[in-house]
Amino acid sequence: MNAKPSFFAELKRRNVYKVAVAYAVVSWLLIQIATQVFPFFEVPNWTVRLVVVLLVLGFPVALVLSWAFEITPEGIKLESEVGPNERGKGPIARRVVGITIALAVVAAGLLAFQLLQSRLATKTGGEPDIPAASIAVLPFVDMSQAKDQGYFSDGISEELLNLLGKIPQLKVPSRTSSFFFKDKQVDISEIARQLRVAHVLEGSVRKNGDELRITVQLIHVADGYHLWSETYDRNMNDIFKVQDEIAAEVVRELKVKLLAAAPKVRTTDPRAYALFLQAKGVARQFTPEAFAKSDALYRQALEIDPRYVPAWTGLAANLRAEVGMGVMSGQEGYARAREAAEKALAIDPEYAPAHAALGLSAMQSDNDLAGAARHLERALALDPTGVSVLSDSANLLSSLGRLDQALALQEAALRRDPISVATLSNLGAAQCATGRYDEAIGSYRAVLRLSPGRGGAHAQLGMVLLQKGDAAAALAEIEQEKNEPWKMIALPMAYCALGRAAEAEAARDALIAKYEKDWAYNIAYVHAFCGQTDKAFEWLDKAVAYQDAGLSEIVPQTLFNKIHSDPRWLPFLRKLGKAPEQLAQIKFKVALPQ
Repeated sequence: MNAKPSFFAELKRRNVYKVAVAYAVVSWLLIQIATQVFPFFEVPNWTVRLVVVLLVLGFPVALVLSWAFEITPEGIKLESEVGPNERGKGPIARRVVGITIALAVVAAGLLAFQLLQSRLATKTGGEPDIPAASIAVLPFVDMSQAKDQGYFSDGISEELLNLLGKIPQLKVPSRTSSFFFKDKQVDISEIARQLRVAHVLEGSVRKNGDELRITVQLIHVADGYHLWSETYDRNMNDIFKVQDEIAAEVVRELKVKLLAAAPKVRTTDPRAYALFLQAKGVARQFTPEAFAKSDALYRQALEIDPRYVPAWTGLAANLRAEVGMGVMSGQEGYARAREAAEKALAIDPEYAPAHAALGLSAMQSDNDLAGAARHLERALALDPTGVSVLSDSANLLSSLGRLDQALALQEAALRRDPISVATLSNLGAAQCATGRYDEAIGSYRAVLRLSPGRGGAHAQLGMVLLQKGDAAAALAEIEQEKNEPWKMIALPMAYCALGRAAEAEAARDALIAKYEKDWAYNIAYVHAFCGQTDKAFEWLDKAVAYQDAGLSEIVPQTLFNKIHSDPRWLPFLRKLGKAPEQLAQIKFKVALPQ
């Protein structure tokens, strides 16, 4: 009497092992296809998860079916009905085995390619080479006895950063990236890795009255060695000479070959300089009270030295920000900002930030895109790698409808300033304008990782999610927004997308009641997104009447997409001077920085 076969032998006899292997190979291939191909067609991420779940649930089903059924020359039969001469034979069975082997070969090839790619990425760091002529200037430490000179130590390091940043042959991440690590316990090598630099300049400042001690050291990150260090005991009257000496020494140590003379720091009365540095530090608190104090400090500096152009452009930047915060009307704020920038330019016609400031005024408040192009073209010629100039120029390109060029320039700005929340936010807007919603979502999420409390970021992320079609996720983001106007703008659109009409209407009414004159342009795109075309055009007309600066962004604003086909759209753009044929006549030459 034959012994009863073991359970494992029975699994083998019924080809359960073969089915398991074939199922695993096919499932792995399907998951690879889903993860690689679905995002390209902007298929929602939940569909990838659904594919994985269905394949996992199907595995035991496939094993049960392989146990119960068998492929024979006559087709699929119950295992109990199959004779010993029929099992695993015939063209169908051979075809299944052949397909399984072919799929296994494909899977093995794909796996080998991924492993090779991963190994190469590990070997090269998965990133472009770090240029040898690159340096990050970290915020200098305040070593004064009272610890009340932080604005001064920060200011000195920022001025050095700006000075070195004027050298085209030297890659220098801007302030927002370098200062991100202030007061954080992060190793120098990790800072350099994130900023993509080969060298770091760090130091300290001790200020006692007019007496200064500035200590600096230049570190080669790869081996941690100090290439150079120095201590300067000087008087405040020598502060500018010290900065020039430090910059020259850095250039010498990094063996940078200059195509022109090394830049020199702009000098002024030391008292005006101290007030200027304090004004810049206070303004970064970004509150109405801080701007009022900063304005006063800038004006004190200008009373001492009326020809100190950085103070004039700093004051202009404050005034534009105060308009955005509702501290003063757009008409008054932009007029005063323009006046300050014009004074700076009258003193120094070659000062890039003054040209950029006038370009912004022309674009945002004057609807003079040709004038904005002239000023920003000049600013780029004077400072081709300045992050703020690059970003401002990218915003103008967006307003001119040159969206791909705008995106490329924002990407170039981010390479110069890789951990800047402002630059990342601008990049997110440019990605959204070109329909790259997944990339925009990634940029806004990066903004929130770096600056969780940044005003408007949750709402902006929510509005991108709305346009991608994920209304539930959009509402979750918008509900986290702390900035009241942005939250009130985004909420009615989320309710519309979710079909909650009564809540959408109530949220719109609340927005209009509180911000009719300040946010008419935004109210217009709320109506447009919700499909209320007549109301959208009514509010666009109000935005024109209220001189809403938001109209400068109308061309790249994708929230108006639903009304683009309306016969009123092009005539409205033409009335603003922003129809495609009008924008095409505006010349603006931009070259990506090397």
